[in-house]
This record gives sequence, C-alpha cells and structure tokens, in this order.
Amino acid sequence: MTDNTWNESSIHSVFEKQRAFFRTGKTLDINWRIEQLRRLKAAVQRYETRMTDALGADLGRHPMEAYFCDVGSVILEINETIHGLRKWARPETHFSGLLCFPSVITKVYKMPYGTTLIISPFNFPFLLSLGVLTASLAGGNTAIIKASSKSSASTAVLKEMIADTFPDEYVTVIDGGHDIADLCLAERSDKIFYTGSPNIGKHVLGMASGNLTPVALELGGENGNWCIVRKDADIKDAARKIVFMKALNSGQVCININQVAVAEEIAGPFIDEVKREIIRQLGAHPSENPEYPRMISKSAYDRCEKEAQAYGDRVIVGGSGNADDLKFDITVIYPVDPDEDIVKHELFSPLLPIVPFRDSEIDGLLRKISEREHGLSLYLFTKDIRWAKKTMQSQQFGGGCINEVCYQLMVKGVPFNGTGHSGMGAYHGEWGFREFTHPQTVLFGRSHLNLPLREHPYGKKDSPKEKLVRFFEK
Repeated sequence: MTDNTWNESSIHSVFEKQRAFFRTGKTLDINWRIEQLRRLKAAVQRYETRMTDALGADLGRHPMEAYFCDVGSVILEINETIHGLRKWARPETHFSGLLCFPSVITKVYKMPYGTTLIISPFNFPFLLSLGVLTASLAGGNTAIIKASSKSSASTAVLKEMIADTFPDEYVTVIDGGHDIADLCLAERSDKIFYTGSPNIGKHVLGMASGNLTPVALELGGENGNWCIVRKDADIKDAARKIVFMKALNSGQVCININQVAVAEEIAGPFIDEVKREIIRQLGAHPSENPEYPRMISKSAYDRCEKEAQAYGDRVIVGGSGNADDLKFDITVIYPVDPDEDIVKHELFSPLLPIVPFRDSEIDGLLRKISEREHGLSLYLFTKDIRWAKKTMQSQQFGGGCINEVCYQLMVKGVPFNGTGHSGMGAYHGEWGFREFTHPQTVLFGRSHLNLPLREHPYGKKDSPKEKLVRFFEK
C-alpha cells in the first residue's frame, strides 16, 4: 500500500491481524524470536546497497556515512540482541521471604506487550526504525512501523525489505504523513515507541492516554544539547570532534551539539581551530563538497537560512549555502549570549552558536543549563576529569561524553535514553528488551504448612500473631 491507499479501515485491519497473530502464542518462543532476528539481519545485509542509495537520495549521505550511522549500526544492534536474548529472557527466581512461608519461590517472567507501534523519523530512517524493531521482536511482540514521509526513498526501501522478510501480520510498514500517523495512534496498540520532537511527543502521549498505552519517547530536547569547552581543554582535539559532529547528517541528529559554550580565555584560538577543521574536513565551502549531506527539505533549508540571516552580523564562518542542493554551510555564530533565542531551541541544522563564558564562572553557566529543559546529550572538553565526572553526575540529560562526541550511542550494553523533554524510556541491547517487555511476577503457593498470620481473627494488640508479623516485616 502507498500513503494514498492507507485509511482508517486498512490501518484498523493491520492492527487486528497483528493482534490475532500475537494471540496464537507463536512469538513467545525464544528460538523463534532469534530466527526472526537472523532473518532481519540477512535482510539488512541483502538490502545494504539499496539502503545506502536511498540515504543518498533523501539526505545526500556518502555511502560510508550511511553505513556507519544506519546500516552497520543496525547490524551491531541485531548481533548484540541475538547473542544476549536467551539470558535476558530467562525468568528470574526470587526468594519470597519469610512472610510468605511456605510459598518461598517467586518467578519474574519477561512478557511481551503485544502489538507495538514504532513511529520513526527521517534523519536516521533505518537505524531508528530497524533498531527499535530489533528490541520489539526480541521482546516477543509484533510491530507496525509508521515510517517518515519526508525520507521517501528510504521509506520505500524499508517497506519493500520488510514485506520481503516478514508477513504483515507480524511486521509491517505504513507510510504517509501526520494524518496517517494519527490514524495509527487512534488504534489500540500495546506499546508505542516514538522518535522525534518534544511537541509531537506531547501529542503522541496525549493520544496514547486514551488507551492507557505505555509509551517510550526519544526526543531531541526543547533547548538543544550543550557542549562545554573549558580553558584547559585540548582545543585542537575539541574543534576536530565538534566539526565532525556538526557536519554529520548536516546537523540533523538528535544527539548533536546545539551550541558550544567556550571559556572566553581560549575563545579566539578555539574558533581559529574550528575554521581550520571545517576546511580540512570539508573545504572552505562545505555546501560544494559532494560528501556533505543535505537538509531534508526546502522548508528545513529555509528555516536554517532565515536563522543564519537573523544573526548575520555575527556570522564568522559560513552563512550561506546552495538552495538547489539543499546544502547549507556549517555556520559559526559568535558571540552569542546564553539567553538569546538561538540557544533556547533545538536547531537541527548546521548552525553552531558559540557562547563565551568566564571559566571561573562555570558554576553559573551550569546552573543556567540545569534550569532549562533537559537535553538528550551533554559534551564536556577538559583535562579536569574530576570536575567532569562531578558535572556529569549532577546535571540531568540523556547521555554524553567527556572529551568525545556522539560515541555514547555506539557502546554495547548501555542504554540510550532521554529524560523530561528529551524523552522517556530507554533502549539498545538488553535495555531495549526491557523496554518492550513487562516484568510479570508470579508466586508459587504451597498447600501445606501455611501459617494463619493473614487470616482472622487477628486477636488483641501484641498477640503472638501480631508479634510474628512485626518480626517478619522488619
């Protein structure tokens, strides 16, 4: 089906088919789940060239960046899940406690939710659909992926790949715009996973509340992600990594650096290093470099250009682009006050505001950051690792790096998540399995040696029965 043929009736039919398939119990078998994950991996490998070509068509991605960020990352996620699933899914055994005697054994089963709805964005159309799908299938669920209409070439490949791999009563892809997404949200699903903006996240939560459907959100953050460069930082290393991050997907990355706060003692030399790194990595005009990605749409390009023009008197690098190719140069804006509008919202573009601060007043800057909505990421560049560790454990954000960028997303065995306006829930590896399963507690009762502690009559105060209960509940 295309977005022209999806309607309320056809979408309802898909949900009903998946609900019926889940009730067969077929997805409960761990061996069967692992086999489906292997089929998914084989499909990704089979469609690799089609996927990288589609990412080039939608976002101007170089094949290496397409593989690094989408294709290869999905394969890593599937491999980790296949390797760990038996252990993750194993029921836990707990001692029930003396109060429950003689029923001393309790099990915790990791049960699937049922039919899951995955709403994926345009910026990483395979990683943020198939990566989440991996967690859903590992948990024993069926899955409906509502793919982005903005990344149309990638969505077309995704639809074909999934249809070629799984029956639609198990996994299917629905394309279309916001109206189609709302039709999906109006259906009763058992778990929703949405990746996108905080405003749409609120809408998803609101619609999910009608059915009391549990929701996981991965959001970019209302105020964007901060990077802080202290005066003792290795500014050459910091500039190199920050430029890479800002160039990645042309800044259209939820964990990207929104603004850099730089100690004013080193602001000049740091900006010089940023200029050199832009030229070294992409040339004087990145928009002319065929490796440099593009903005997803004309409207995204126009927003970026308009905001750059609003700060035109402070643009010290970039400030222009190629509207025909939808490529806008990495644009450094300096100086910017921490209270200006440009650092109060997620940019999702190659604009890079630089906020100078006195290094001795770092605590004031951190207080200002903490008073705003929580970001998805925080990046610190400093030689003072003790301070960095303390800061990371006192600020609230999704995840981050010390003297590095981006790679917190690539680490096996750790969660990727947000908090507040940057999201809720977590996934990747075992954390994804947990997100898509419900821990179901079952106590195994005994019919002999049951103590009458819970039963009437309770007797007078300080009775032997009460004393035993107080003893057991210490």
